[in-house]
This record gives sequence, C-alpha cells and structure tokens, in this order.
Amino acid sequence: MTAPNSPSVAFIGLGVMGAPMARNLARAGFPLAVFDRFDAAMQKLADATCRLATSPADAARDADVAITMLPTTREVREVLLAGGAASAMRPGGLAIDMSTGDAAETDALAAQLRALGLRHLDAPVGRSPREAVSGKLLVMAGGDAADVAAARPLFEAMADTIVHVGPSGAGIRLKLVNNYMSMVNMVLTGEALMFAAKLGLDRRTVVDVLSTTAAGRGQLLTNFPRKVLAGDVTPDFPLRMGFKDLNLAMSLAASVGAPLGLGAYSRELFALAGSWGRAEQDCTAMLLLLEDIAHLERDATGTPQRR
Repeated sequence: MTAPNSPSVAFIGLGVMGAPMARNLARAGFPLAVFDRFDAAMQKLADATCRLATSPADAARDADVAITMLPTTREVREVLLAGGAASAMRPGGLAIDMSTGDAAETDALAAQLRALGLRHLDAPVGRSPREAVSGKLLVMAGGDAADVAAARPLFEAMADTIVHVGPSGAGIRLKLVNNYMSMVNMVLTGEALMFAAKLGLDRRTVVDVLSTTAAGRGQLLTNFPRKVLAGDVTPDFPLRMGFKDLNLAMSLAASVGAPLGLGAYSRELFALAGSWGRAEQDCTAMLLLLEDIAHLERDATGTPQRR
C-alpha cells in the first residue's frame, strides 16, 4: 500500500545490489518505477509492486527522486543526462547516486545537476548482497543536511545504518577509503594465510588463533583507538621492534619462497621511523609517520588538517 505523501521514485540499475534495494523500496510502499538496460535484470522485479519502465527517462517521468545504482559514474551520467532521466524529473527533484564511482566525476555531475535545478546526494552503500536483501545496508551520504533528512525514509527502507558523512562528495570519498582498506586487507589476509601454509601450519588452527589477535581482528578495532587515536604513542610495542619483527618474518618468508609484497612495502615504512624521530613510539604511531610523509599539518589538538 502506498504511504500518504510518499515521494515517487525512479530506481535505475537492478544488479546484484540494486534489485533487492529496489524491491525493499517497493515493499515499503513507495510509488516506484524501475529500469535496467538488461531485460533479465528487469524481470527480477516483475513480481514487485512497481512499474517496469522502458528507458531511464520513462522511469524518471515526473519522479520526485531518482536513485542510480550502476557500475560507474560514466553510466550514471549517461542515464541521467544523455538518457533523459534528469530532464524527466519534477523540477527541484532529488537525484541520489548510491553507486561506487569516481569522486571527481561525481563532483562534476552534482554541479551539472544543480545547474539543471535538481538536488543531488552521493550516498554509496556498504555491506553485502545479503544485507541488501534484508534491508540492513550501510548508507554513507554526502550532501545538504536537509536533503539527507528528506531521503531518510527511502534510506530506512534499504538500510539500518545511515550516516550523514558531510557535504557533497563526502559520501563517495568515505566509501572509496573503506574499499581501499577492504581490498588491501584482502591481500594482507591472503598473504598471511599463504605464508602460514608455506610453513606447513594447519589452516584451521591459524585462522582460530589469528581471529583472537589484534592482527586478525583489525588494528582499527583494537590498538588504534586506545593508543594513537587517543593521543598516546608511548610504546606498548615500539616501531623499532616492529621493524625487527618484520625483518625476521621477511627472512623466514624468503627461506620458504613465500612472496610478501605488502611486507616489503611495510618494512620500508618501518625503516623510516628512525629518521622521522618515531622509532621509540608505539607501532600505532605509523599513522603519524604516514601523516608526516604526506605533509599533513595538525592543529593544536593534533588533528590532521588538509592543506
């Protein structure tokens, strides 16, 4: 049943994430038109209470909100501008891009949409297709607070965690930081398990043990909050000792033919701690060392400031 005063919504992009997101909007009662260039994707929503549109412009016809969930920003631009979705929307409508795309291209597209009299949010999502189905995604929204507030009922149909990250462009930037960390952790986890296997260690035992350590649980959830992020770099374990242990691990890896590319890069960074005067600081001061190298200035509280 359509809720009173519900905004009419166009949802464009019915992939692995987009289809369940659109289905949850339909289930919540929003007047919904959907479009995807692949007919098989459209058929995923054939049984939902929504209109199957014939084009981006048809989906966005008189829509209050147009949501895009597409592989690249180029495709978002194509459906909104070349595909006519933006011009088909109601004047003053809200375009919400929930894709993971290029930050600079997203900024440029937002400016173009504003020039057309439309509002814009970059609101990429986090978590997996399972959470997309269950409506428990994470939304990282960048844009005006009033627009985020207006979009909140829509977000609540798709997500259980909604964060207004900051102004326009902040949402996609945080998503890319998150994905950078995630993908590098994929390599790190793969390297660690491969290294253990080359040493003949039992994989189940390795996983069981590492899942209880700061290394396996993640520094952001363990050591960083109580040390460097709290302003404390007194050494629980100094960078100097981290350099020693990395050398030992790298020597062992070389002896069994285990390629540890991230280890080699990390060793170079640990080696710089002495010349930057941080060798005796806690290992979490690696954050400060990286900020030093990046020439980030800090305010009186120690918070880094972008130039």
